Order: sequence, then structure tokens, then C-alpha cells
Amino acid sequence: MSLSIRDQPLPYVETLPERSVDAVELVVIHCTELPDLATAREYGEKVLHPSGTGNSGHYYIDRDGTVYRYVPGTRVANHVRGHNPNSIGIELVNLGRYPHWWDSRHQPMTEPYAAAQIGALRELLVRLRGEFPNLRQIAGHEELDTALMPASDDPMLQVSRKLDPGPKFPWAEVLDGSGLTRIVAR
Repeated sequence: MSLSIRDQPLPYVETLPERSVDAVELVVIHCTELPDLATAREYGEKVLHPSGTGNSGHYYIDRDGTVYRYVPGTRVANHVRGHNPNSIGIELVNLGRYPHWWDSRHQPMTEPYAAAQIGALRELLVRLRGEFPNLRQIAGHEELDTALMPASDDPMLQVSRKLDPGPKFPWAEVLDGSGLTRIVAR
């Protein structure tokens, strides 16, 4: 495989809980819902929890297919409610609903995922299957975090807290040959 991964650990990575490779059973696909990788990195570095950590995926894939590892898979990253201890989070740089995440008038996600990005994701999934012996499932963030919240433009309306990776994500292509089973909770 030609996949190259650039290690760029987050400043707080050593304070994230450790886990064995056997603990990982699930990959969760996210999109950053931000304009670029630099902004995603800024969000990942923000300390949001009393432990001195923030919210971040393990891997980030830029639009050109470059893969970055912010958190090793043997550490628990904060990327999805209720599933962090047994999952790896992969973030794809994509606008999503940016910058109006919870405005009821701006919910469609229209940016397609780049072919290079999807190709890199497929290679990364193969590599992860080799590194984590119990990794057998995959899900979108939207399928695991189904919470609703008041819309920012009209609190009487409810919008999904998470919609990523969204309708433009090519599930059939990503699943083909991955050896992973998709969890669909909705």
C-alpha cells in the first residue's frame, strides 16, 4: 500500500486514556463541517473537558487525500457520544453545514467528497483492519448521535445535532471490499 500517514499528535494526546488494540471494534466516519484542515486542527486543540482534553478524531483526511493522525488508535479520542472507548474516529475535511450548523434553513450538506479523499479513506480502512483484530463495524456519526436540538434561527424547530458524513458520502464505494459491516441505527 502506498498510504502515507503524517503524525501530528494533539498537545493533550498523552492525557487521553490508553486502550488495547483488541478494544477497537468500530470506525466512525465524520466530516469536519469546517472550511479547511487548519480550522479543524484549531478545533481539535481546544481544551473542552476537565481532563484537559478536547474533541477530536484519530485521523483526518484532507481533500487532496493526505492523511493525518492526531491521536493514536491505542488512545481513546472524544469524537462520538457513547462510543469512544471502542471506536476510531476518521474526520474527512468537508464543509457540511458550515457555518450555520443548526440553522433550520441551512441543513443540506452539498459538498461532494473528493475522489482522492475517498481513495485514502479506503486504504486507511484496510490498514486499520490489519492493526486492530476486532475491527469489524463502521458507522456514520449521524447514525450514532441521533440527538435533536433547537434550531438556532427558531428554537421552536428541532434540527439534528449531527448529520455527518451526510448524503454526499459514498457508502457503497467505501464499504466495497472493506470487510466492515455498516451499523445503521436510525
